[in-house]
Amino acid sequence: MKALIALILLVQLPIHKAVPAAPLAPLGCDDPESEAAAEFAVNYINGHNHHGFKFDLNRIENIRVIHQGLNNYIIFLELDLLETGCHVLSPTPLENCTVRSITQHAVEGDCDVKLQKLDGVFSVLASKCHSHADSSEDVLQICPGCALLAAFNNTEVLTAVATALNDHNSKTPDAYLRLLEIGRANIQHAPAHAVYVEFAVAATNCSAAEAKDNVKACQLLPDDQSNFGFCTATMVIRPSQDLRVDCQLYGHQVPAPDPGVTYSHPGYDTSAGLTPDVVQGFTNHNLRLSHNNPFASESSSSEFPSAALAAKSVARRAVAEVAQHNKVPHPVGFVPPPPPCPGKIRHFKI
Repeated sequence: MKALIALILLVQLPIHKAVPAAPLAPLGCDDPESEAAAEFAVNYINGHNHHGFKFDLNRIENIRVIHQGLNNYIIFLELDLLETGCHVLSPTPLENCTVRSITQHAVEGDCDVKLQKLDGVFSVLASKCHSHADSSEDVLQICPGCALLAAFNNTEVLTAVATALNDHNSKTPDAYLRLLEIGRANIQHAPAHAVYVEFAVAATNCSAAEAKDNVKACQLLPDDQSNFGFCTATMVIRPSQDLRVDCQLYGHQVPAPDPGVTYSHPGYDTSAGLTPDVVQGFTNHNLRLSHNNPFASESSSSEFPSAALAAKSVARRAVAEVAQHNKVPHPVGFVPPPPPCPGKIRHFKI
């Protein structure tokens, strides 16, 4: 009898089925979910770009979300970034890095990033970035006397870097520094002819005195003792010659493990007034980052939605939303919401 009652109760119990999570609603570029994805993507880009400077988010241009299954989404982002004054080797957190102004000849980065959000955790599957400087005409229109960006292999730039580093090493008895890469260069022609350079350096296993005897024997410190730094210098050529140099070492830093990417910093000899070769093959200020994550749980294809198709889709959606709002009566003074993309500009538009 007890067994029969238990069976009856069991039959009457409600059956609870697992309900899959609903797909994310279409996201606007300024939605909190979009901004969280963009922040993760920017930190990833800065962490995998081991040349030049850190970039900060300026605008989310577009976002597309594809529902893959239970708590699993693929997110495509189009991001507009701006160069900051912090070199990628600098330990300064991005939130404390200042975006370069237009008068400093700003550099803009355009990035396509493919992310996965699985069980609430972001991971980057692929990223593709390039950058370009603001046009010289735009800079000179705002600031006629501002120094413009110059190519890294410009003779005056190479001479300024070599002269500045030799000057620093001659006045510092401690570690002898070697050039890693030139990060930025500006040349001003009026009222004075001057060259402004920014470059990354690293300490070697030699002191300045030891380097004088045999500079070619000086090698970069091993990874467990590495000490990177950053220098800025201004070399005035006319009307009178002048040189100002400032170098700061960051101290030893343990880089975050990244088994999928390998970078090298061979350094270049700047002793005896010799100018370095074109550093790392870079001749201009280009982000040039392309990376697939082979350890991601989803296929790491770097294919991104067509930007043209995405733009048309956004435009059609914006027109449709405005038309829909116009059909519905609203109170006096009602302002229809802006299109979901592109998002707000955080700094300025180049």
